[in-house]
Amino acid sequence: MAIRKIRTGDDPVLRKISRPVEEVNDRIIQIIDDMVDTLHNIGNGIGLAAPQIGILRRIIVIDIGEGIIELINPEILEERGSQIDIEGCLSLPDRSGNVERPFYVKVKGLNRKGEEVIIEGEDILARVLCHEIDHLNGILFIDKIIEE
Repeated sequence: MAIRKIRTGDDPVLRKISRPVEEVNDRIIQIIDDMVDTLHNIGNGIGLAAPQIGILRRIIVIDIGEGIIELINPEILEERGSQIDIEGCLSLPDRSGNVERPFYVKVKGLNRKGEEVIIEGEDILARVLCHEIDHLNGILFIDKIIEE
């Protein structure tokens, strides 16, 4: 396991669309482990997407204090409601702004064993799931900042 460097600012990798993971193998597990180590080492982050460490694969990790969520090829199946709150990002450490997100999401993905899992999240978990999945599509929260 290793701590990876977070890509920041106008790094072009942050604007690219990530490729799906075709096979969950040792290399993918190593990337997930490195992402978890990196997220925990940073201290103030609650989510990390593979592009943020320079890997254009559809992998996210989240820790909002209720245990690690690891998702490979995450896909939003359902969203409901609305919430507006301030967001920041490890890749844009000096920026923040109000972003509208769904209050509830249901997300399908694979776990590290290659098994399909469904994650349902409300409030902050819904926000972080959407934020990290956006990263996989080259979308940053600054693209969604709203004025109140």
